[in-house]
Amino acid sequence: MSARMRIAILAGGRSSERAVSLASARSVLDALDPARYETRVIEIGRDGTWALPAAAGSAAPAAAAAAPSLPIPTAAAPAALGAVDVVLPILHGPFGEDGTVQGLLELAGVPYVGSGVAASALCMDKDLFKAVLRDRGIPVAPNLTLRAGDPVRNPFGYPVFVKPARLGSSVGISKVTEERDLEAAVALARRHDDKVLVEEFQPGMEVEVGVLGDRDPVASPVGEIVARADWYDFDAKYADGGMELVVPARLPHEAAERVRRLAIESFVATDCEGMARVDFFVRPDGEVVVNELNTIPGFTATSVYAKLFDAAGIPYAELLDRLIALALERHERRSRLEY
Repeated sequence: MSARMRIAILAGGRSSERAVSLASARSVLDALDPARYETRVIEIGRDGTWALPAAAGSAAPAAAAAAPSLPIPTAAAPAALGAVDVVLPILHGPFGEDGTVQGLLELAGVPYVGSGVAASALCMDKDLFKAVLRDRGIPVAPNLTLRAGDPVRNPFGYPVFVKPARLGSSVGISKVTEERDLEAAVALARRHDDKVLVEEFQPGMEVEVGVLGDRDPVASPVGEIVARADWYDFDAKYADGGMELVVPARLPHEAAERVRRLAIESFVATDCEGMARVDFFVRPDGEVVVNELNTIPGFTATSVYAKLFDAAGIPYAELLDRLIALALERHERRSRLEY
């Protein structure tokens, strides 16, 4: 009987999306076949401390205080990671989804699931992400970028969305319907990032597509987001009953295929690998507009990304198997390069 593959799941993290990461990591841990994988959860605290289990096992993240763990300084992380075969960085937001952890894993020489340093950093920054897509002729919503010290202004009329440039899960985002509320919305966004986007409102249907693969990525069916709120905010995303996912989306065939094609084009244009979820607006006039791309989407068994591929005939556990295989294939391919 062959040895089980050693898998490390990175969970938690320093960002305000920590709770989402922990929920995703628990689902991943439960889905990995213990006959094939020896799993180890590494929980990163809000202070940046890494907590390693005293021994390899399957203790869930954020376990009881009595659970044995070994806090280590981040500087010692590469050596700790060297004892595993593949890392699953199930982290969201800054210090996890933005290329920082990916850089650490590259230095450690460990295969890992998902996009590399450049793609992770690019897609985390909505301002830079849109610039790349515009250059490739992929439609995105017009926006104004406010950097630290820039005066607050809005050239689009109302409503507009105001959002931190480098955060996710709708944290720090406001829908602004009147000029008197603009300053407060920008101030809220600046609590999370010193670069803020004022984005033109896009009417229409909000849809999402999962992408899976590396050199030859495939797109999932299109999912339609029906939010039980004025817009798809944090509560609509994560509260029970906050949203409904309709798969396939109620779109004409031609529109759905255009969404799927643009999802893959966005994935390739930003040099993504492994997985991504691409979010769109389909306007009443039929125009398709890319909203954003998440390189590490929410990853519970009931998250949109998993549901989209389940609708394509790829159940959650198999999806994880494929992502781990992709990580190993990329590592093997890149190990042959001469630097």
